[in-house]
Amino acid sequence: MADAANAGGGGSGEGGGQSRRDFLYLASGAMGAVGVATVAWPFIDYMNPSDAVMALASIEVDISGVQEGMAIKVMWRGKPVFIRHRTQESIEAAREVDPEALPDPASDESRVNKPEWLVVVGVCTHLGCIPLGNSPGEPRGEYGGWFCPCHGSHYDTAGRIRKGPAPENLPVPPHSFVNDTTIKIG
Repeated sequence: MADAANAGGGGSGEGGGQSRRDFLYLASGAMGAVGVATVAWPFIDYMNPSDAVMALASIEVDISGVQEGMAIKVMWRGKPVFIRHRTQESIEAAREVDPEALPDPASDESRVNKPEWLVVVGVCTHLGCIPLGNSPGEPRGEYGGWFCPCHGSHYDTAGRIRKGPAPENLPVPPHSFVNDTTIKIG
């Protein structure tokens, strides 16, 4: 009699076996997917930039100690960045210049976020030298900005090329003011 009941399929035997088989297939597939994801994640994560690279992507600089007329140099992405707290006289001198008369035309207003703060990458656009004029006693050239002694490029108080072989102005990196005493570069 027991054989007849099993053979007839009456009851939950066959239907239960089918749903159990489906469950085992789904569970096996899910475990396989988890296994593949577990093995693949380290390879995917390896392609992300390292912490050192992410740290170089942007920096925050405290400018609270930079007095008017002074400048500081910080490193960003392996390059020097000059941050100068400009005097009212140097701002006015930079704004009096006709941008169209310059080798690389740019107005002073287009190069600053706040008129009193100039932020430029400190690499001469001629051959990649580091211009002088960021520290007290260094020559600032004929226009009060920076002077590259290697080949005689002169930059003004807005970092614009005024004289010499450099073809372009000192680049302005992407930057913003986090607050009145902190600049975020990058």
